[in-house]
Amino acid sequence: MTSSRQTESTSCLKKRSKKLLFSVEDFAPARALKYKSFLVLFFKKEHSFFGSLVLLFGSSVFTHAAAHEWKISTWNLDWLTTRSREEAGLPADVHVRAPEDFVRLAGYAQKLAADVVGLQEVDGTAAAASVFDPQIYTIAMIDEPVVQKVGIAVRKPIAVRKNPDLTALDVEPDDNFRLRYGLDVTLTFPGGQFLRILVVHLKTGCQTEALTRPSRPQCALLARQVAPLAGWVEAREAEKIPFLVMGDFNRIFDEPDFFGAVLGKSAKLTRVTEGFENPCWDGAPFIDHIFVGGTARAWVVPGSLRVQIFREVGEAWKSRLSDHCPVSVTLDMAEKSKAP
Repeated sequence: MTSSRQTESTSCLKKRSKKLLFSVEDFAPARALKYKSFLVLFFKKEHSFFGSLVLLFGSSVFTHAAAHEWKISTWNLDWLTTRSREEAGLPADVHVRAPEDFVRLAGYAQKLAADVVGLQEVDGTAAAASVFDPQIYTIAMIDEPVVQKVGIAVRKPIAVRKNPDLTALDVEPDDNFRLRYGLDVTLTFPGGQFLRILVVHLKTGCQTEALTRPSRPQCALLARQVAPLAGWVEAREAEKIPFLVMGDFNRIFDEPDFFGAVLGKSAKLTRVTEGFENPCWDGAPFIDHIFVGGTARAWVVPGSLRVQIFREVGEAWKSRLSDHCPVSVTLDMAEKSKAP
C-alpha cells in the first residue's frame, strides 16, 4: 500500500523557506475547470489522509478555463521505453517498467491535463504514446539514434510544425555517448496565435560547478552547449516572435553564473521557476526549467507555476514512475500574437 497525497503543488513560497501549499486543480476534470481562490492543504499520515483543511479567500468558485489560456509543461520520464533491456541497450541499473507502471504514468498524464508537454528521456513515439494518448495528443520527437530522446506532446487541434532539430547541442557527435539534440517546433493555436518552442535535455553531472573554468568533463561539455542554445534564443529574439525554451537543463540557476549570464545577454527571458523550490519527491532546487521569451513573456499568468507530485512515496517508486515531476506554467495568449 502507498501513501496518498495531493498531486499538484503550487510553488507559492520563495527561496525554499517553508513547506508548499497544494493546489486543488488536480482534482478538477481535465481542462474543464479552473480554480480561482481555493487552496487545499492536506496533512499526510502514512497510508492515509490525516485530514484536510480548506481555506476560502473571497469568492471561491470554479469557472471554465478561458479558451486562450494554455498549460505548458515539461517532464523528464526517466528512461521511458517499451522495449526490453537488451533491445534498448539500457544500463544495468535502470528499472524496466512493468505494464502497470505505464498505466500509472498515463493516469498522471491525464490528471496533468497539459496542452503542451516537453518530453525528455523518451524512447521514441511509441513510448510517448504509452503515456500520452495519441488520439488526444500529437507527438513529435528529435531525429537522433538515442534512447533518451527529446520530444513533445501537443493537445489536438493545436497544429505542430517540426523545424530542424538543434543538432549543435550534440557537441561531441563522434563520441560513443551522444548528447541530445534540441527539439524545435512551431505551434499554431486555435484562433491563430503561434509559439516557437525549443525542448532540451542538456548534459548531466554539473548542476552547480562554475562553467568558465570547468574542472570535470561533464561541466566542460555543458559549457560548450551554452553557445548553441544562446544562439537559438538570440535568433528568436531578433525575429521578435513569442518563444520559450523548456526541459531538463541539469543546472541550478539560483545563483548568477556564466550560463545564466549568456542566456540573459541573448534575450530578455522569464524563468518561471526562479525563486522557488521544487517539491518533487523530497524537494530540491529546480533543474527542470521553462524560460519564456519575446512577446510570450507577457502571456505568463502570475502565480501559475505548478509541480505535479506523485501520490506514491518511497525510493522504489522513482524508477517505476520518474525521478522528475512535471513542471507547468499557464500562458494567457488572448489576442496578442497571431501568426503572420
